[in-house]
Amino acid sequence: MLKQIMLPLLKLLSLFLLAFSPATVQAQLKIGFYNKTCPSAETLVKQSVDAAFTNNSGIAAGLIRMFFHDCFVRGCDGSVLIDSTANNTAEKDAPPNNPSLHGFEVIDAAKTAIEATCPNVVSCADILAFAARDSSVLAGNISFKVPAGRRDGNISRASEANANLPSPLSNATQLINAFAVKNLTADEMVTLSGAHSIGVSHCPAFRNRIYNFSSTSKVDPTLSLAYATLLQLACPFNTSTSGNTTVALDLITPAVLDNAYYVGLQLSLGLFTSDQALLTQANLTAAVKDNAEHPGGWATKFARAMVKLGNVDVKTGNTGEIRKNCHFVNSASIDVELYVDEEKESLVATT
Repeated sequence: MLKQIMLPLLKLLSLFLLAFSPATVQAQLKIGFYNKTCPSAETLVKQSVDAAFTNNSGIAAGLIRMFFHDCFVRGCDGSVLIDSTANNTAEKDAPPNNPSLHGFEVIDAAKTAIEATCPNVVSCADILAFAARDSSVLAGNISFKVPAGRRDGNISRASEANANLPSPLSNATQLINAFAVKNLTADEMVTLSGAHSIGVSHCPAFRNRIYNFSSTSKVDPTLSLAYATLLQLACPFNTSTSGNTTVALDLITPAVLDNAYYVGLQLSLGLFTSDQALLTQANLTAAVKDNAEHPGGWATKFARAMVKLGNVDVKTGNTGEIRKNCHFVNSASIDVELYVDEEKESLVATT
């Protein structure tokens, strides 16, 4: 009986806070956010990332990509970490994320260590942001301070990942628009694309460029023919198992987060259609050339862009929660959060 009375009140309170609380709307992230409440938080995340990197250096690319995919769907709120349920397919199981997204066990290890020291204090969203920074340090010696204070979201939908994440088949206009929606400029899009200097891709993401490209060309003419031949050897046309095969995103320095990605683009060694797209508009081509010629300048811009990416649609103050387990929404808040989310969509639909 008490639950029946309290839940409607909680729903109304949540809607009121969502609509009128200045702290909710204007709260800012802060460097050193956990200095007093959990001073070991960033160290514990670093230890987890370091241990995973020692075992498999490819984890750095996975964590940077996971951070990007989290921030592009509902903002940087850790929603990409939530598991699917019988009634909902979560972001992590959307085609852009499954089976390619990896590194969840590193976030789990960091969360477990932090909860043992500072229970109910550090969000999964902040852990992921710290892990992406630590991965940048390990893979490219690119370090930056991460403003924290993000809170975790309660909603994770595969459909929203499909709708918001840029595709490897995207053209320049689609890429620019996708980043603009997140308040990121075209130059920042080119800068962040440099993350493709590490990591791997499955064959289906670039198969369109190496087989039956058009009625006049079997191979994308903007792709190096020698490179296309190597890709065909790795991903045979009629071999079903090649869907599980991976190739390096960057042919020049595949294990180092650096500006060689842009050098490769200028040599027609970009793997995806979306990589080649950076050479189809004058302003983007100029940015590629500048990044190729100035490794230190690109690294500085990459660090700055990662910080800005980490500010996309964050939940702070009274919004969201601190998840006890990054895979699951806290049971005490799920009904209220779902209700608020549905009410927001209803309001948008009627205005």
